[in-house]
Amino acid sequence: MTDENETAWLGIDLGTQSVRALAVTAGGTVLGRGSAPLGGRREGVRHEQDPGEWWEAVRTASRAALFTLTGVRIGGVAVCGTSGTVLLTDAEGRPTGPALMYDDGRAADEAARLREAGLAVQDTWALPKALWLAAAHGRGRVTHQPDTVTARLVGRPVPTDSSHALKTGYDLQRDAWPDIALDLPEVVRPGTRLGTVCPAAAEATGIPAGTPVVAGMTDGCAAQIAAGALRPGSWNSVLGTTLVLKGAAPEPVRDPTGVVYNHRAPDGTWLPGGASSVGAGALPADADPVAMDQRAAAFEPSGAIAYPLVSRGERFPFRAPDATALTLGTPADDADRWAGLLQGVGFAERLCLDYLHHLGAPLDGPLTFTGGAARSPYWNQLRADILGRPARVPEQTEPALGMAALALHGTTGTPLAEAAEHMVRIRAVVEPRPDRTTLFAEPYARLLEELTDRGWLPAPVAAHARDRLNRENQPGRPLT
Repeated sequence: MTDENETAWLGIDLGTQSVRALAVTAGGTVLGRGSAPLGGRREGVRHEQDPGEWWEAVRTASRAALFTLTGVRIGGVAVCGTSGTVLLTDAEGRPTGPALMYDDGRAADEAARLREAGLAVQDTWALPKALWLAAAHGRGRVTHQPDTVTARLVGRPVPTDSSHALKTGYDLQRDAWPDIALDLPEVVRPGTRLGTVCPAAAEATGIPAGTPVVAGMTDGCAAQIAAGALRPGSWNSVLGTTLVLKGAAPEPVRDPTGVVYNHRAPDGTWLPGGASSVGAGALPADADPVAMDQRAAAFEPSGAIAYPLVSRGERFPFRAPDATALTLGTPADDADRWAGLLQGVGFAERLCLDYLHHLGAPLDGPLTFTGGAARSPYWNQLRADILGRPARVPEQTEPALGMAALALHGTTGTPLAEAAEHMVRIRAVVEPRPDRTTLFAEPYARLLEELTDRGWLPAPVAAHARDRLNRENQPGRPLT
């Protein structure tokens, strides 16, 4: 049962494997949820999805989320998608072919030419893929994943948001596209009203006609909002298949290597971050994670030091396209091997924070753990121990919650940080155990040496990380 005067905001997350929808009150109560699966096609470096499936999944997920809500007003809706997913559409906003997904790697040559021209892009970013699409399939409007859904909701083509436009080359400081031969859309800030749900979309989705549709952000930014990590110095560490760190800062964090990039929040502040290729995807898929966590606790530290890359190449905290997963030493058994992988992700996470500190990023706010791996109490404690700092774990960690908060911001004018803090509920705070932090210092230092010797980690970054480690191990001296 719900209050007749209650208002909820709808967040929609277009993920890789599913679409998820959440209807959430301003106080963080989830009134309804729905999901629908998505397929895809992978072949070598190629990864495509059919854009038509997105809309069908949105219809199913939205109807499920709103099915039991009676007497509840929907205050607004916002949509997030996978960062770097791009497609071409016609003048009416209809897709003209498949979408190239966030990790599609077929445009490496185009990316290399863009870097030679002075643009800081990575191989899987949307801009090189848009050039590849234009060359392969002819002219069309460059469109990002959520734009196809918001266009269907409103009933006409709509501007894209600056968050999804970032990996298509949009300059967030100049608010301008690069001078390049592509049909690029108008860009607005996240939280901008794009229009209202049209009657046809209302019939299809169950979202009431006239509901405001608000420009969204990428799924990584959505997860950051859902973590409540929007005050300067706050960071959200999202650990799923891979590891993503996103934080908040009053100014952009400058990185000459380009592995750290900056989104812009609706209020004009900055959201620096980076995406690593280490993560839970390196764990054996056929293992029981709960049982293995229990056994791994006997190996702190592990007999093997790992840098558990999920796939070839590393993107953050250093750029090494040819890097491969490494293991130093021989684990005693499968539990020790599991422990080494868990600890290796923690070491990579620590190195990410050390690199951010090296760049001058503010790190003095709270750290929040989200992502699928945050469901493991043991891994949360282990990561806090390795990092030597406390971490918050929210009740809800879904990007759709972040979009509900953005919809609240965009329709009421409530500052986004405030809207997120009201919606986000913290389930636990994990405190580090100082004795364990000390135990992990030596293997972390050894990993830094190995990464440097292999030519992957720049020596100045390794030296900075070792300096922070040495200062941390001096009793009574705070880590800064």
